[in-house]
Amino acid sequence: MSEEKHSHDSEHAHHDDAHGHRHDEGGHGHSHGAINPSILTTQKGIWAVKWSFIGLFVTTIFQIIVYFYSGSVALLADTIHNLGDAFTAIPLAIAFMFARRKPSKRFTYGFGRVEDLAGVTVVLTILASAVFAGYESIQRLFTPQVATNLWAVVIASIVGFLGNEAVALFRIKVGREIGSAALVADGYHARTDGLTSLAVLFGAIGVWLGFPLADPIIGLLITLMIFKIVWESAASVFTRLLDGVEPETVDEIREAANKVAGVENVTEVRVRWLGHRIYAELNIAVNSELPVSEAHHLAMKTRHELLHKLPFLSSVAIHTDPNDKSGEEHHQIIEHTHDDLPLHSHV
Repeated sequence: MSEEKHSHDSEHAHHDDAHGHRHDEGGHGHSHGAINPSILTTQKGIWAVKWSFIGLFVTTIFQIIVYFYSGSVALLADTIHNLGDAFTAIPLAIAFMFARRKPSKRFTYGFGRVEDLAGVTVVLTILASAVFAGYESIQRLFTPQVATNLWAVVIASIVGFLGNEAVALFRIKVGREIGSAALVADGYHARTDGLTSLAVLFGAIGVWLGFPLADPIIGLLITLMIFKIVWESAASVFTRLLDGVEPETVDEIREAANKVAGVENVTEVRVRWLGHRIYAELNIAVNSELPVSEAHHLAMKTRHELLHKLPFLSSVAIHTDPNDKSGEEHHQIIEHTHDDLPLHSHV
């Protein structure tokens, strides 16, 4: 095959997350795609959301009972805060259920982006919690209110902290396992709620020691910590919404593709997250004398290598170029005219 012919017939290999292959050499085999990996991860996400909701709801019910017993306004604020955190599970559960739907002609990449939108909802909820905590702290700074039955308030605040911290650890762990920025952000949200619960504890101790302003001062410090979490979570979620990825991911893809025997160069690498799955596109350069079938085989080998290297990779589109015309600059169409159109180009 001539170089000119090969440059026009460059092999495209576009594979979705229903990818599959087998190895039968040496009496063993395995396949990618027997079960859609997104189904497994969304099931795990829904499982995590369900149990974290139950944990926080039970914690909130306990705090409500103690509030009616003690009349603590600080505990009421913390209870409302925890209740709001429990209900952030709703947008996350909706997102994970959407992610299980198959792509359509309108949504050809599927519905993974709904998870990123759920992450925005979580960030806004954390922000609202921070504003509410700050407002309550300032109010109590100017109008201190002394609660009764402080021992019950202390117990409720400890339960609130432990419940939130358990949920935070759970959400963050599962979120990192399945690559869900939204679930990780919600885990940090639960952690901030736990810190808010501790503020109630130290405030109660301060009141018991005769310092009624201890509670609002600590509340303001916790508010600043919550705003820090808002900033960090927003950076993660909005980076994904803007198709941003960790630079190391791009380096991993380039390195893995370059290791495939027969791949002479890797040029453009484009990567983005959709929910908790990665989609990638890259150009590889191969010997210009290779037949199309062998170029296709190299693309498949490269795809295989990438699927093993990146656990969250769902789809990869590989374009093979002849080694003497590698890169997007060789795909540009210079100025030309046709069909009575004015002089134009496609670059």
